[in-house]
Amino acid sequence: MSPDKRNAYIHGYSEVEQERLRRQAELTEFEIYSEVNFSMVENLLEVGCGVGAQTQILLRRFPRLKATCIDINDAQLEAARRTLGDLDYARGRHEVLKMNAEKMSFPDSTYGAAFVCWVMEHMPNPMRVLSEIRRVLKPGGRVVITEVMNFSYFLDPYCPAIWKFWMMFNDFQYDRGGDPFVGVKLGTFLRDAGFTDVRTNVKLMFADKREPELRTKLLRDREELMLSAADELLKSGQVDVELVEAMKKEFTEVLKNPNAITFDSFMQATARVP
Repeated sequence: MSPDKRNAYIHGYSEVEQERLRRQAELTEFEIYSEVNFSMVENLLEVGCGVGAQTQILLRRFPRLKATCIDINDAQLEAARRTLGDLDYARGRHEVLKMNAEKMSFPDSTYGAAFVCWVMEHMPNPMRVLSEIRRVLKPGGRVVITEVMNFSYFLDPYCPAIWKFWMMFNDFQYDRGGDPFVGVKLGTFLRDAGFTDVRTNVKLMFADKREPELRTKLLRDREELMLSAADELLKSGQVDVELVEAMKKEFTEVLKNPNAITFDSFMQATARVP
């Protein structure tokens, strides 16, 4: 596998994709942060900050917090600087830096906590990143990681084109050096990286006819997620135009279905430095 493919982000860096990330952060905020408490943390490292969608939530929820945010992509970093620079409550409380998470330039024992969200799935060497996070955290410092488990996605009624596209999506991410199922492995990874007090918690994103507004938002979010990778999958030959159109048609139909059910889960792991 070539270095370019190993480091490719399959969703791209367009403004449309950047807006999708912001909407996704808003939609998933309750589940991601329901058990996250950084109220006593003063300096936090966010690995893979992207467009700053999670950063703005962190700074809003925890007023004492100052965040150092790193990412490797210039377009995402510029978007993060714009997003955070426009927020009064974020001014003077964040720093956005271009940096490789596998080899950070920070001294040992710099940060009181670290936050990672939807990032490990795109990294070819998650253990190397975890080792670096452990190095830069102070003794007793805590890391919170939220990651995908794409095998858990369920949709009723059965939609064969959506399901086929989703399998191709996951295969493609593997081919690019990512791991669309990394969430289920976090407990093992954190223990092997030398962390202690390792805990994992499965989080659910589920809606049926009892919550039609939430169901609609979750379905649209999933459609946008899949379409964000469609161009790359088409270029690679992983899918064809017919499948993409069939997938879009099925989403249109299931959004009209009053009995539709959507279910997904992800993993949140926490651990401490000894």
